[in-house]
Amino acid sequence: MHIFATGWPDPRREAHSREMVRPAPLPPHLGRDFTVGAALNFGVNPSRLRRTDLSRPFRGARTTSVPSSLRDRARALAPLLRVDQHFSHLTAAELWGMRMPEGHIEQRLHVTSTTVARAMRRPGVVGHLTSTMTAGVTAPSGLPVSTPIDAWCESSSLLTIDDLIVMGDGLLRRREPLANLEQLAAAVRARSGRRGTARLRVALSQIRASTDSARETTLRLAVVRAGFPEPEVNAVLRDSTGQVIGHGDLVWPEYKVVLEYEGRQHAEDPTQFAIDIRRLDRIAEADYRVIRVDRELLAARADLNMTIATALVARGWHPSWSNGR
Repeated sequence: MHIFATGWPDPRREAHSREMVRPAPLPPHLGRDFTVGAALNFGVNPSRLRRTDLSRPFRGARTTSVPSSLRDRARALAPLLRVDQHFSHLTAAELWGMRMPEGHIEQRLHVTSTTVARAMRRPGVVGHLTSTMTAGVTAPSGLPVSTPIDAWCESSSLLTIDDLIVMGDGLLRRREPLANLEQLAAAVRARSGRRGTARLRVALSQIRASTDSARETTLRLAVVRAGFPEPEVNAVLRDSTGQVIGHGDLVWPEYKVVLEYEGRQHAEDPTQFAIDIRRLDRIAEADYRVIRVDRELLAARADLNMTIATALVARGWHPSWSNGR
């Protein structure tokens, strides 16, 4: 025991001495994320739950590591959920690995309750109630979540139309899609009269299948809104003999013009870069006009539009604004 000059114990040094003692091991059945109640039921001393090796992300919850991501925070909250509660909205979308709007960062956790009259209220949590009795399902993360289609519909109250188009295109992505257009349409019809449904209807009319990235969707929307004919998404490209030579991100087959979005990963991955070069060479040899679009050109809409217009007109396109001249 450490004594002050006055003869009294020094509480600061006493506390430091206690912290220097290795914390007692926790019952392995608790896992990484657990409730205080569960720990007490396993016979853990309450003082053990106050040790600094445990994080306290939510009242009544403990974790063996500090949550550093939305997924970690969801895992930390999960033991506190009742059987009628599940992660929903943008939280469910992230837990499913859905395509998120560019630059989107969601710190809050969205939780929907299905059978009680009061939504969850906790710091860092947005509680929702639903009267549709839509139960959660288990995501690959092992957490209870809304289905991908429900998560997209729920997010309509939080996102813009363009963000919903990006997410919807992601659900219908070329590789391992999570839904099809008919399923999205049915879900929107089922939500008639609910908040955000009007935005869903508008977004649904502009969603297209088979995209590979959010930037492809942004590029497609920019092209169509500039007055150009709508290009085909990831269309098959063939040479003069009819042999398939690849796919184009956005294609006008009638004019043999291709838009290719070049993300940073294409340049930073040497193997992918070499594949792209060979593929684009074959496309050019088949007499396609290839326009490569990067982030800078996508942002410079006037330059982008001029480049596209020049290519299409050279291949026989007649813009509507030139009619009658």
